[in-house]
Amino acid sequence: MAVIAREGVAAVSQRRVAAEAGVPPSTVTYYYATVDDLLVDALTRVNDAYVTVVEALPSDPDEALRGFAALIAEGTGHDRAHALAEMELFLIAARRPSLRAQIVRWNDAVDAFLAPYLPTPDSRAGVAAACDGFFLRCCVLEPPPSADEVYRTLSRLIDRERGLDHERP
Repeated sequence: MAVIAREGVAAVSQRRVAAEAGVPPSTVTYYYATVDDLLVDALTRVNDAYVTVVEALPSDPDEALRGFAALIAEGTGHDRAHALAEMELFLIAARRPSLRAQIVRWNDAVDAFLAPYLPTPDSRAGVAAACDGFFLRCCVLEPPPSADEVYRTLSRLIDRERGLDHERP
């Protein structure tokens, strides 16, 4: 992830990762036969962290949605370069099929999170797309959207999908 954060996915090689880790290249090739294997492992670790947070959100629907909004918005706060590296890994899956299983895993986690709010996959798809858009906006906008802004937008979208079209404070 340090290589991706500094130089982008295109810079990842077994030799570069070995240098970053301070180990001989043979050590990296022993565990990772291909660059795709490295990228899958990196994306899996990113997903592990995000999915763990989503699964640990409170049971109260409003608190859970606030926590989810914070996950989206504040994920870039501690290290924007790392968040951008995570986004780059997600985007490179369009060209690297080996990464797609992790994209499906994340999409499934978001869908499961949204299921108590919205009963149908179609209604959840639009809100999930908004979440994806907010992740991207948090990486590229200055300043990035706040957790409160993400929460208000997701709340309004959920309310509209449920037929409760009213403004939240």
